[in-house]
Amino acid sequence: MNKPNITAEERKFNRIITVVSILVPLVVVILFGVKIPNSEPLGFLPPIYASINGLTAILLVYAVWAIKNNKRALHQNIMSACIVLSLLFLLMYIAYHMTADSTSYGGEGAIKYVYYFILFSHIMLSIVIIPLVLKTYARAYLKDFKRHRKLARITFPIWLYVAVSGVIVYLMISPYYEY
Repeated sequence: MNKPNITAEERKFNRIITVVSILVPLVVVILFGVKIPNSEPLGFLPPIYASINGLTAILLVYAVWAIKNNKRALHQNIMSACIVLSLLFLLMYIAYHMTADSTSYGGEGAIKYVYYFILFSHIMLSIVIIPLVLKTYARAYLKDFKRHRKLARITFPIWLYVAVSGVIVYLMISPYYEY
């Protein structure tokens, strides 16, 4: 299979994407274990960042509609908003976990296995989605729309799953939060 010619600018993006894709999960894992002493738990954040996930899911679907209807500028703006929302989610998620203890899931029976399956797949795919989103976005930025579309067909369903499963995880665990 012939590899496309990769420009120097794309190589530069790929190096940055690789670093970000490794650093973000590492920093999250490290900060997840850090607790800010004597801080008030930010218990108001989980419903906010779950809502951000829900909004991201809606916007992702809207962005697909926009591009299928030749509304390229709208598509680009929506996708940029999705990236900003994902970054906001991440910052709030980290802030919450630096101020509050993790909540244990209290469900029993088969639903417990469903919850942990959704949670595990959500976490794993949230790591996988980082380089996919960044590479897809970079290809559009570089105006390599053929390769952008090809990668977007992979990125979109994974990102949509991560956004929707984030809401589902929140809804399933929210009865067990201590406020």
